[in-house]
Amino acid sequence: MVNRRFLGRLTLLLALSLPAQAQVPATAVIGTPPQPGWSQLTAPQKAVLAPLARDWDGLDNIQRRKWLGIVERYPGMKPEEQQRMQERMREWAALTPEQRAKVRGTYKDFKQLPVEQKQVVKQKWEAYTSLPSEERQKIRESGRSAKLLAPPPAPVVELPPPALPPEPAEAPAPEAVRGN
Repeated sequence: MVNRRFLGRLTLLLALSLPAQAQVPATAVIGTPPQPGWSQLTAPQKAVLAPLARDWDGLDNIQRRKWLGIVERYPGMKPEEQQRMQERMREWAALTPEQRAKVRGTYKDFKQLPVEQKQVVKQKWEAYTSLPSEERQKIRESGRSAKLLAPPPAPVVELPPPALPPEPAEAPAPEAVRGN
């Protein structure tokens, strides 16, 4: 009888502990589902993504997904926006992997700037793009373009010196010892 109770409790204990071990780990990573290769794209998708044809199969799933999102929005774009998108895709396709990484880093840095600094950079960019192409080329060749478009340094805020704690009140001078 004691053995049956012992076995029953042991079975119950094991049964209760198994579901806890079968739980999905909390660190499970959810990835981007596989995206189609170039041969699996539709004709309209291939037409929009033509500048990326050579590199498409080498892109990771996240990048393919982003480009396919652009393809979905493409028909709703104005003709000048579509042309600009095609030009940018050609420029992107012409970049080396190192240059692409640098552009991604710059974009990431820009997104983290405070709103005021983003506005300053945008103003500088507008001023730069309004220059004649020869002038922009000279600036690029001189290496000044990165400095020209860099966000301004963070403002230095001068704080007043910390308040000193009040000095302790002076102890009263000891009274003169009076002789009796």
